[in-house]
Amino acid sequence: MDLGEPTSYLTLNEGTPVLTCDGERVGTVSHVLADASVDIFDGLVIDTRDGHRFADAPEVASLHEHGVTLTLDARAVAQLPPPHANPATLGTGPDDTVPEHLHDKLKRAWNLISGDY
Repeated sequence: MDLGEPTSYLTLNEGTPVLTCDGERVGTVSHVLADASVDIFDGLVIDTRDGHRFADAPEVASLHEHGVTLTLDARAVAQLPPPHANPATLGTGPDDTVPEHLHDKLKRAWNLISGDY
């Protein structure tokens, strides 16, 4: 199969064939997961005969106009997880603190003892 010229995740089309590392077609691109505003490619949702599967970015070997090649063989592709929602984000606020280092505590104690407030 002629994969065509290398391309970017920004121009990868839905329906593009997805191939294993040894050239077996295992599905098509269903969705590209990325944050184009900071140029981060997260991976692909692949439409396979067993349903949608998520291939993380390191599992994508190359992107081309007419095909995507994975670093995985067919057996590994079958073991890929289905896509799921992103985990909750962690937020911090002014009441959140980081434990102080021993150096900072000792310095404060020395300043208190020496009268150097």
